[in-house]
Amino acid sequence: MLRSAAPMLRRGMARRTSGRVKVIGAASTAVAPSSPSLPPRRTMTSGGGDRLRGSSWGESIPDEHREPDEETEGEWEGCYRKFLTPISVGSRGVEILYNPLFNKGAAFKGGERDRLRFRGLLPPRRMNIKIQKERALLEIRAEPDMIRKHIILEDIHDRNETLYHRILIDHMEEMAPIIYTPTVGQACSEFSVLYRRPRGMYFSAEDRGHMAAMVYNWPQNDVRVIVVTDGSRILGLGDLGINGMGIPIGKLSLYCAAGGIAPHRVLPVVLDVGTDNPALLKDKFYLGLQRPRLQGSAYYQVIDEFINAAAHRWPNVLIQFEDFSSDKAQTILNKYRNEVLCFNDDIQGTGATSLAGILGALRARGESPRSLGDQRILIVGAGSAGMGVAQVLYQAMIEHGRSPEEAKDCFFVADERGLLASDRLGRLSPEQAMFARDGDGGLSLREIVNKYKPTMILGMSAVGGLFTEDLIRDMAKHCDRPIIFPLSNPTSKAECTAEQAVKWTDGRCIFASGSPFDPVEMENGKTFYPTQCNNMFIFPGIGVGVTLCGAKTVTDRMLYVAAEALANYLSEEELALGKVFPNLSTIRDVSKKVAVAVIEEAIRTGQSSKLSEKDLRDLDAFVQSKMYDPIYVPLIEKRTITI
Repeated sequence: MLRSAAPMLRRGMARRTSGRVKVIGAASTAVAPSSPSLPPRRTMTSGGGDRLRGSSWGESIPDEHREPDEETEGEWEGCYRKFLTPISVGSRGVEILYNPLFNKGAAFKGGERDRLRFRGLLPPRRMNIKIQKERALLEIRAEPDMIRKHIILEDIHDRNETLYHRILIDHMEEMAPIIYTPTVGQACSEFSVLYRRPRGMYFSAEDRGHMAAMVYNWPQNDVRVIVVTDGSRILGLGDLGINGMGIPIGKLSLYCAAGGIAPHRVLPVVLDVGTDNPALLKDKFYLGLQRPRLQGSAYYQVIDEFINAAAHRWPNVLIQFEDFSSDKAQTILNKYRNEVLCFNDDIQGTGATSLAGILGALRARGESPRSLGDQRILIVGAGSAGMGVAQVLYQAMIEHGRSPEEAKDCFFVADERGLLASDRLGRLSPEQAMFARDGDGGLSLREIVNKYKPTMILGMSAVGGLFTEDLIRDMAKHCDRPIIFPLSNPTSKAECTAEQAVKWTDGRCIFASGSPFDPVEMENGKTFYPTQCNNMFIFPGIGVGVTLCGAKTVTDRMLYVAAEALANYLSEEELALGKVFPNLSTIRDVSKKVAVAVIEEAIRTGQSSKLSEKDLRDLDAFVQSKMYDPIYVPLIEKRTITI
């Protein structure tokens, strides 16, 4: 179990500043007016949590506080030492070595090894984080199997959070497919077999009546983001029960690496209400409750108890709902979106990400965002993701001047029974009924394409290969540059591949997919670069934005400005290559731009409780200063001094 960071008591310690002495922790301080500003103090609280202020663990260090490392030869050449306020820890020896938030492995310096009492517990040679990262990459890259790469990375995650997130940030394009889609699907399927060490919290149906107390078992007081699933609809794999914990863990790794939220401020959660997966009910290794899923009021009581317990302990926490079944996801979102700070990534995150990709695709066709209302959009899959995309696109059309009826008329939504129409109203959810056509119920995909000639097709069906050659070729006949987004995950569930879409449209399509695909060599000798329409471009920035400004709710307008910020990040050079999303290597800067847009919207609409209009001027720098930078921070042992 992770031990808490203890209070930092450094009374009596002195720092020389411009010829004067500043006493840290004294009742008064004397600092020369001309002295350079120093990083604000870290304030740590007891009870397992901490608050990181200014330039300290969890936040970036301004350049003016960096200085060359005293060792500049050999493997230490080119490294620098940063001015960092030490962390006071309430443990020592092996306890620190087994705490992934504090452990540095062989990077502990001699002074730390002495004062924290683990000299002799580590090999004598010190290695900086650069060498540690190279060593880890060597092991990861030597393994050809993606799930084995995932296991190696999670092993590092459980030993050394700082090194883990340093690897992700510096090598995001390489590591994202390992820690998240597509590999996370297999990691979830095999979660109970691969399970090694606790991470996150588990609330089960058997814990009813105890959750308000259980949340205090988590050692951190300053949790900013919770990602929670009930395991009922994991990616396109269906009901995986408690094995779905891999999704919150993977999402929060991206929150930390891509969004810059410090790892002690996130909490992955699974709500175990049983499973209806026959294989799991018989699997002797399955770690969850082997009983049918709760339904009706009993199910919603578990959801309600958890949300109230979490919001009571962490009043400002953002709760992100992840991979809930379609019949419950919208109901839960509708109930809580105005009561607590929350959003559903499958509904709202997928919608905002898809909107950003479509706005980028319109730019690639030389069209403005206003032309969104001129499109004919075929959405394949009427679950929570499909309807979430439809709702966000609908709101965007309204934003650009279309009437509600004009906007609705742009949509054609199909499920396994064909086109949604009014003849099925009694069996459709309110969200589905909103987009049901007046006639032509049950038309097949090819019939829809040939009759209504859509300009874009978005796949959220979780049916691999559903977009056939005949379907795509028919679409290419009616549209010079069709927009084709097969968004289902993992790769095996993708409606078509990048190579198929390019081949069947003679290279004319604008393509993005939920899972990554390799570049495609076209017959004319050019290379087509498919991009990934993945929520990782949106949700970290939204999370950072709403938590930094203290937003009261996540509004539809925030989703729109987030999508707009992402779409505007694309360069003309990227558009010329056929890309509609930026490179993953830029994701931290993308997240910052998204966060800034969300904060600006929150301030404009009075949703911000922490920031006001006077903060708008330096907002970009403010967000940057709050982003977690994984570097090793000096550790000192907490001591009680009696005078």
